[in-house]
Amino acid sequence: MSNDRYISILNEIRKHGGEIDSGKPDDKVLIIDGLNTFIRVFSVIPTLNDDGIHVGGIVGFLKSVGYAIKMLNPTRCIVVFDGKGGSVRRRKLYPEYKKKRKTKIRLNRANDFSSVDDEQKSMFMQVQRSVEYLEQLPITILSIDNIEADDTIAYISTNVLPKSDIIIMSTDKDFIQLVDDRINVWSPTKKKYYDTKEVLEEFEVPSKNYLLTRIFEGDKSDNITGINGIGKKTLLKNFPYINDESQYISIEDILQAAKTNDSNNIHKKRVNDIILNNKEKMVLNYKLMQLNDVDISQNQKLKILDTVNEPISKLVKHKFQTMFMADKLYSTLPNLNSWLATSFNKLNQMAEKSHGKKS
Repeated sequence: MSNDRYISILNEIRKHGGEIDSGKPDDKVLIIDGLNTFIRVFSVIPTLNDDGIHVGGIVGFLKSVGYAIKMLNPTRCIVVFDGKGGSVRRRKLYPEYKKKRKTKIRLNRANDFSSVDDEQKSMFMQVQRSVEYLEQLPITILSIDNIEADDTIAYISTNVLPKSDIIIMSTDKDFIQLVDDRINVWSPTKKKYYDTKEVLEEFEVPSKNYLLTRIFEGDKSDNITGINGIGKKTLLKNFPYINDESQYISIEDILQAAKTNDSNNIHKKRVNDIILNNKEKMVLNYKLMQLNDVDISQNQKLKILDTVNEPISKLVKHKFQTMFMADKLYSTLPNLNSWLATSFNKLNQMAEKSHGKKS
């Protein structure tokens, strides 16, 4: 990405947030998809510490979080992980959900794991250790049993913090459906900031209708199959009003249009027949992928609400430094004190405000 393009993105992001030194902690909230971020860096960073132990996931994760905070300039940061048994509800609906998802071993890396089992053990250890590091930072951490991170992030964005400007950091395209005048998505791999304009430009549909196209396309990353014979291009060709920013188009709208369209055009008739014959699949995909009204219990909603409303943890610099030295990460972040200051001092000021307000 060119320097001019980077500066343009940075300026656009800053327009949404204002200055961090003024205002309240919940004014502009960065919500990070924790496991999504960790897996992304773990799979490409083979760093070893001085004892020959793999620490690439920890280092990459911390650097990624720090970079996002410095670039996006939030007043608060929340990191969300999948809870234990998080996929159970969706697997009850669709047993094949996420069944083929695996972190593949990269045997061509400079510092390989000896086996897939060794890689998985290291990954689990590094996730746990990354959370321990986060606990020393001015960051809110959430992991609610029986809920996936997607649902927790969506519920915080739409219900718990309804007046906050939200930036969701994830490569998961499902979050695009949440984009509106208040909620935006930052893709760290694409270095792209998705607001309503960017969504329409890239995906050819407004964010409010993005889920509809996903229902037909499916999601390979979660092993959700689409509707055979109808992709986004076919859908837009036959139902062009889907890309109208002023209209929300539901599954029921598409089904009704397919029923009432008695065109003699063979192609249109084939498309309509496919749609009408796949009503159950469309409804299933909607239930698996929609995030605007998450299906979680009242008790789970209260746990999320209570955690977000708690005073924000403050920076515990000496504990972070002690862990850092014990893990022998000094060669990976040689200027630790400077990194902590530039990444987290301002968030720490906001965390202290939350304690003052709620004490």
